[in-house]
Amino acid sequence: MWRPPERIRWKSDAGRWPTADQAAASRLFAALDAGPMRLAARTWVPAMVPWRATEDGAVTPEVLAWYERFARGRPAALVVEATGIRDVPSGPLLRIGHDRFIPGLAELVKRVRAASGGETRLLIQLIDFLAIRRRPPPETFFRRYLAITDRHRKALGVATDDEARERLLALDDNALETVLDARELESLRTGYRERVTDTHLPHVRDLPKVLPELFGRAARRAETAGFDGVELHFAHAYTMASFLSALNDRSDGFGGSRAERARLPLQAYDVVRSMISNRFAVGCRFLAEDCIEGGSTVDDAAYYAERFAAAGMDFLSLSRGGKFEDAKQPAIGEAAYPYTGPSGYECMPQFISDTRGPFGRNLEPAARIRAAVRAAGFATPIVVSGGIHGFAQAEAVLTDGQADIVGFARQALADPDWFRKVRLGRGSEIRVCEYTNYCEALDQKHAQVTCKLWDRQSLDEPGLLKSKDGKRRLVAPAWEP
Repeated sequence: MWRPPERIRWKSDAGRWPTADQAAASRLFAALDAGPMRLAARTWVPAMVPWRATEDGAVTPEVLAWYERFARGRPAALVVEATGIRDVPSGPLLRIGHDRFIPGLAELVKRVRAASGGETRLLIQLIDFLAIRRRPPPETFFRRYLAITDRHRKALGVATDDEARERLLALDDNALETVLDARELESLRTGYRERVTDTHLPHVRDLPKVLPELFGRAARRAETAGFDGVELHFAHAYTMASFLSALNDRSDGFGGSRAERARLPLQAYDVVRSMISNRFAVGCRFLAEDCIEGGSTVDDAAYYAERFAAAGMDFLSLSRGGKFEDAKQPAIGEAAYPYTGPSGYECMPQFISDTRGPFGRNLEPAARIRAAVRAAGFATPIVVSGGIHGFAQAEAVLTDGQADIVGFARQALADPDWFRKVRLGRGSEIRVCEYTNYCEALDQKHAQVTCKLWDRQSLDEPGLLKSKDGKRRLVAPAWEP
């Protein structure tokens, strides 16, 4: 993962923990309505992909145990991982692109309800993504994948495709740059990746015709399964975020200006609304900033937030960065990972940081976006996350008007009982996240995600679910006061 050049080492500081009475009187543990969804507090666990589904995207005992463990800590809202809306293979990532996934997801809802005593509201994040391939060995790329054209043959001074492939294999990097175009070089160096601007590809050109219905059907399945709502994934490196990005220059009415870039996400939301009941919450997660050259800014995000609020979304959850454009070059045989470059660092900053530090880097942009929404006359709750681990820190987010709901991702992973412990006046017993990004390194490998603060503890616990190699526990240790 990329790190700032200053390489300043920061240490988590949770500050003073409140008494039970102080917690009860706080804004953090005050109720809030997000559309039809009543939250018992302003606490939120954002979507995190734990890589525990089957290769076919179905719920497993490991998936159930993962979300049940978070629910026992009783956050006000828990968002299930990015879940694919298409019925296509996507590895051990949950899917909701067919009715056959409903029973497993319904069991997940049931387990969360029971574990939280009905307190935790459960949402599921709906995602679409385009094709990405692993970085190929040069020989494989030139012999199998590269489409030889007259441009290549002319530049190489050869007559046949086979001659061109052999010549290309013999060239060094500098020479290749004079023969291959930018996208060909990218496919060689980092692997092939589709973009929403690849309108020469029929399935990419037709995304505006296809995606709204896919999101709508997925949301209807989520309501059938018993979820309280859905979070539309409009963030990071994926399809809908790419439509919102300032880099989207499609010329078909779905790219170019801000209004055109927002058109498809808004259409998807409208179709979702038309296919679910008025008891079902719908919001989205999008970027406060792309954090890449030429990408969307806070001003763009404020515009989108106003449009989303005006459309009737029940909540707006803010993230930042996490783009392919500045990702680190993957090793041969691996795929690019959008959290390895500077924008990825902005999404998941580490304890090795710059003078700003890794804590609350998204708060100032969130405050500007919230202010724009309020100035436009909307009270839509704003969710913000990113390096928040202490009670006073979270409470200040709310009292200062930076957001309305506080998201705890890595901190909730480190200690799912953070919420119960704080409410009971037992904050001193919390395992505080160290922001080493141990979890992020596992995610990058698509390995089962755990936390280094607990994954080697009590491995002899009866009935414990363990990682495939048997060396790590898959859920945090149990806690009771």
